[in-house]
Amino acid sequence: MPTIIKITAGNVSVQANLNDSPTAQSILQALPIAGRVNRWGDEIYFRIDVQQAEADDARTEMAVGELAYWPPGQAFCIFWGPTPASTGPTPVAASNVNPIGRIDGDATILSATKDGDPVTIESVEG
Repeated sequence: MPTIIKITAGNVSVQANLNDSPTAQSILQALPIAGRVNRWGDEIYFRIDVQQAEADDARTEMAVGELAYWPPGQAFCIFWGPTPASTGPTPVAASNVNPIGRIDGDATILSATKDGDPVTIESVEG
């Protein structure tokens, strides 16, 4: 059963579902998490205190609204549009990321965020 989390970046808040992967469960155990937004095209990423290896289902091509963990940078990633690695409208990570969940609703509202904005991830009680 997916776990609901709340992500607040700058003045934008969204809810998302974490999947039941080992990486997502490690992130859930580390909540609440706070950091600072780094923008890379239509992606937010920020370092978190979670260490996970590349998963068997790791990939670079992502869907709009998808959440991932980037093992080389120990980073939480949120995708909502093209990145500098994209050749079209599909989000593409810099290198393989572990898919960990998906935003509920319109992820493109994250376009209002900017580098340096505070970002938090917290669990939402069911």
